[in-house]
Amino acid sequence: MSASRPISRFPVPSIEELPDDLREQVLQVQEKTGFIPNVFLALAHRPDECRAFFSMHDALMLRESNLTKAEKEMIVVTVSGGNECHYCVVAHGAILRIVSKNSLLADQLAINYRKADITPRQRAMLDFAVKVSKESSYIGDEDFEGLRAHGFDDEDIWDIGGISAFFCLSNRMANLTSMRPNDEFYGMAR
Repeated sequence: MSASRPISRFPVPSIEELPDDLREQVLQVQEKTGFIPNVFLALAHRPDECRAFFSMHDALMLRESNLTKAEKEMIVVTVSGGNECHYCVVAHGAILRIVSKNSLLADQLAINYRKADITPRQRAMLDFAVKVSKESSYIGDEDFEGLRAHGFDDEDIWDIGGISAFFCLSNRMANLTSMRPNDEFYGMAR
């Protein structure tokens, strides 16, 4: 029933209409996951921006880092929950359930990360990510000192801030387009 609803309020190109490089990327994702996440098709409305979006996404989320894949996804889910982004909470909640092997964490973070079953280090990380998302003009040296006290170095702090800032863009685009999460995400790793 929900599959008949549009995935975006903007035109969505068919796979055949995509430029060759984007079509190849989308088909690789489909081969890996078994479906095409709607974000690829919705953002393909503007191919140059789609390429830039996924280039930045990959630069932040796939680079070697002291942050684990689960910690990166924790940032995404927490920031997306705070920004009320339906698509990103559902999609990245599924990814977090998979990489953390914890079926409860994503829901806890999306609703209220302060009550989630996380470590003090993770709480400091998420406090900073939310500050970047909601009050970046108030970031000061004391924020860096607090993160360093939990073992984060400057590159880690950049990662936390960069992921938070990027997903603020992603959240706003998903909300602008009324991007609908794929049904497949809801049941993953439950």
